[in-house]
Amino acid sequence: MFSAGSPWPTLSDQEVPWYPRLPSDVVPRSVRLRHSGPYRAAVVPLIATARPTLDAATSALADEASREIARFDAELGGEIAPFATVLLRSESASSSQIEQLTAGARAIAVAELGDGASRNAASILGNVRAMRAALDLAGDLSPSTILAMHAALLDEVEPTIAGRWRTDQVWIGGDSYGPHGAAFIPPVADDVPALIDDLVAFAHREDVPVLVLAAVSHAQFETIHPFPDGNGRTGRALIHALLRRYELTRAVTVPVSAGLLSEVDGYFAALTAYREGDIDPIVSALSTGALSAVVNARHLVADLHQVRARWDDVVLARRDATAWRVADLLVRQPVLDAATIARELGVSPGNALRALEPLVAAGVVTEFTGRARNRLWQAAEVLTAVDAFAARAGRRRAAG
Repeated sequence: MFSAGSPWPTLSDQEVPWYPRLPSDVVPRSVRLRHSGPYRAAVVPLIATARPTLDAATSALADEASREIARFDAELGGEIAPFATVLLRSESASSSQIEQLTAGARAIAVAELGDGASRNAASILGNVRAMRAALDLAGDLSPSTILAMHAALLDEVEPTIAGRWRTDQVWIGGDSYGPHGAAFIPPVADDVPALIDDLVAFAHREDVPVLVLAAVSHAQFETIHPFPDGNGRTGRALIHALLRRYELTRAVTVPVSAGLLSEVDGYFAALTAYREGDIDPIVSALSTGALSAVVNARHLVADLHQVRARWDDVVLARRDATAWRVADLLVRQPVLDAATIARELGVSPGNALRALEPLVAAGVVTEFTGRARNRLWQAAEVLTAVDAFAARAGRRRAAG
């Protein structure tokens, strides 16, 4: 537990001139008047050497969540292949859902095959790529690797801003015409590079417990808001980069965003409290979210184990048949085409189709395109389990 000390540094603000470009023949006069004159942008303090202080209850909660994360990671360490991809994809979908970007498990799986995708599914697939970049680059965390995460997130959907710091003012809340009346106005764009350098220096600290380090780094990142879009998803990918960098997770992705999603209003309130000098709420939100996510993820893993065990009872194939390898593949990739099976299992496309036959006969997979060529097969039970995970994650929020 941290000893009591000075509160976390708070934001100040500065007056910034505003040069509106609102055409009088389109925008009402009342709107133009509201967005005239200077505005006040946040001045974000440096934190590289700041000492986080937590109350005893928050510190104990963070310790408990850290133990549960490590235990869950160890539980799945021996069976990474079936579940690492599913959990990473589930985390990406949950993080996107916080930003009101939703798509079902089948839509996301189809998008991964490159068979056409809705904009939401494409955005979530970008988040999957950002998460993978965060984990791959965790050992070399720097401003450049944060840019790489953002590029992976938005290259496909917003290439003009992907992997670049913002050059204009952004704001949260209010309307799109200008920053006046916004709920929060992040620092001016010229401040972003130095603030990110400072954040990275803090993220390299080894005297701060990992979950606390991740929570504070995330909140500081969201406060800087260094991109025109994609800040929330990149900032939550940063959490996983830090969990992996300091080896709280070694094998799988704990879907903490699914936990945050269950109390998203509290999560946003915690970010506001952070800007006012109180770090306990964001550490508490991340810790509580992680504990909830572990419970939900264990449920998902149990559901997938049950599905795979049922297939053993209904599929009629020799023990050495390729069909069983396809069954294992379906747990992590519940929508498949012949090309994917051939590539993943090292067989010919013709043999891939033959390997599907016992699974089709048993009702494990069904073809759902109705096409004569470029057909796709789905494992409905796996998709149902993944969609149930997402429903549990969002249930408390919907009930509120």
